[in-house]
Amino acid sequence: MGAVTLLVGDLDAMTRFYRDVVTLQVLSADSDTVTLGRAGLPIVILTHQPALRHAAPGSAGLYHTAILFETQTALAAALYSVARQAPGAFTGSADHLVSQAFYFTDPEGNGIELYWDRARTEWSWVHGEVEMATLYLDPNAFLREHLTEEASLGATAGEAASVGHVHLSVGDVATARAFYVDALGFDATAAIGSQALFVSAGGYHHHMAMNVWNSRGAGPRMPALGLGRIDLTLPDADALGALDERLRHHGFAVRDDGRTLAFDDPWSNAILATAPSR
Repeated sequence: MGAVTLLVGDLDAMTRFYRDVVTLQVLSADSDTVTLGRAGLPIVILTHQPALRHAAPGSAGLYHTAILFETQTALAAALYSVARQAPGAFTGSADHLVSQAFYFTDPEGNGIELYWDRARTEWSWVHGEVEMATLYLDPNAFLREHLTEEASLGATAGEAASVGHVHLSVGDVATARAFYVDALGFDATAAIGSQALFVSAGGYHHHMAMNVWNSRGAGPRMPALGLGRIDLTLPDADALGALDERLRHHGFAVRDDGRTLAFDDPWSNAILATAPSR
């Protein structure tokens, strides 16, 4: 997964939140766009769109951007930062068996997950599906166990983090499966009936997920604050070409400039796919 672009109404406030509260670093900035990440890797791109308004309740769009930390100590440091500076942003936490996760909402209502993965050898797969659950995870106990004094003072701020997965609100799961599995080429790794679908590449528990918990029946999105674009990085040019062919075969419009593929999912969520240059 590449960076997630958010269209924001208050660029300064959102930059402060992702920089000072979530503990990302500003990698680049101009008058309209700020890119934040860790160790030089973009994670969130904020684009100023003050003329836009929030989407209507029940709309499709972003459920949350999930930021993956490499160590529990770095995750604890980010959790501690949110607890100190924006405790009202916290919305919940869970042990998902494959990961430990903490959930928040940014100042403009975009969902955020901060999480750490257990080793893949500890994941359980049954008939091609990864076993996940939602078990109670006490954030204060997590901090007591994993937060060090050095981390609380910012010692982990330079450690790498990345977009681990992106979770979307969609109108229906069957259409999501037809697009993200059949056309885009992800593998389905788990499902919750007609409520949610989890998909990945390379045996990960999930790179993307789609649910209808707040958006069942939603149609294509209208321009609004929130999700601007999801970036995907494919292994090589051959994979990019194969994706182009699959999308066109399934009847989806693709904009190909020779280096990237730009396309929309059935709910007008914009996606940009790239491959490393040789």
